This record gives sequence, structure tokens and C-alpha cells, in this order.
Amino acid sequence: NWGYTAYDAVRLFDAGQPVSTPRVWKGKTNELKLGRFEPIVVAVPGGTASKLTTQVARPEPLVAPFTKNQSVGTLKVMQGDQLVTEVPLVALEAVEQSGVAGRAWDALRLWIK
Repeated sequence: NWGYTAYDAVRLFDAGQPVSTPRVWKGKTNELKLGRFEPIVVAVPGGTASKLTTQVARPEPLVAPFTKNQSVGTLKVMQGDQLVTEVPLVALEAVEQSGVAGRAWDALRLWIK
């Protein structure tokens, strides 16, 4: 019983809710929705939920194609300077590779960037 009274379960994101929508290069769409297909919930000591922060760690640049449920990065949940947990993020939707012209245009833009 002590654990239930001393800790709070904090729902950070709902199931299927995008945590981040970064730019995708060479894809038919320009964004990739990153999240989880189940809710992201963490347990923290009571009264400390307001001190939680999140950071998304992912490769850069993101180049298509991506399949649905493909692992793409991680969500780091921090409380101050302390890491509470890391949650793997997946692609919530598939992003197909664009045509030759789209890939060439994005390749040029990446090269300039």
C-alpha cells in the first residue's frame, strides 16, 4: 500500500499520440510521427510530477523509407538532471520513399544544408 501512496503514475502521452513529428527527407510525406502504440506512463515520487521534462533522441537527418512500428529513437524522461527512464519510440505511420525527382530535390537540399 505504501507504494501506491508514495508514488504517482504520470501519463505523459496517450496511446498512438505523436511525441514528436520531425522532418523526413526523400519521403512522400514531409513528417514522421514518432510515438508508442501504448500509453507512456512513468511512476515518480508523490508531488514531483511537475519537475518532469522530456527529450527526444533520434538520428539526424531522417531519410525515408520508414515502416510502421519501426524503431526510430528514444524518449528520455528526466527529473532535473536525473534520468527517470528511456522509452523507445517507433514510427506511428509508414513513410514511403518519394519518386526520383523528389529524392533528387531533397538530396540537393540536404547537400546545401
